[in-house]
Amino acid sequence: MTAVRKQQMSVDDFVPWAARQPDRWEWLDGIPVAMSPERVVHGDVKYRVARALDSAIANAKVPCRFVLDSAAVRIDARSLYQPDALVYCGEPVPPAALEIGNPIVVFEVLSPSNAATDLRDKLQGYFRVPSIHHYLIVDPDKRLVIHHARGEADVVATRIVSDGILRLDPPGIELAAEELLPA
Repeated sequence: MTAVRKQQMSVDDFVPWAARQPDRWEWLDGIPVAMSPERVVHGDVKYRVARALDSAIANAKVPCRFVLDSAAVRIDARSLYQPDALVYCGEPVPPAALEIGNPIVVFEVLSPSNAATDLRDKLQGYFRVPSIHHYLIVDPDKRLVIHHARGEADVVATRIVSDGILRLDPPGIELAAEELLPA
């Protein structure tokens, strides 16, 4: 990731600015950060996540949708993250939406360039968003899924798995961990 200093830019200014850029950007603690190019395995895992979410949402018959690699999540006035995938419930957002205001589940796929941010900063940030109940980090190199889940009194429980069922409630869906991992 490459950071660029932009003076006097708010998150509201950042969103349209980022939409005009040729590459993808995140707003991390007040600084625009260009997202690194992705390895083939990163794209493969995002595809697997999308396929698993599509199936899980259909099987559960819940009024939810997934968004792959396009909409941002506003953390606060200084941070806006671009997850690899997310799930939200309720009415569909407009097709031109750049942000999802009420995600329930967010996914990040680790790569060498983003591991520290995803494991530390985004873990803390995502759980500052009241609607987020699950933050899943897929590590394609170690072939595991780190599932952080909001519990009672905002305690965050962590489970690390490479097989078995991940129950995400809310929204009431189940994913097989092995379906998220590269072959």
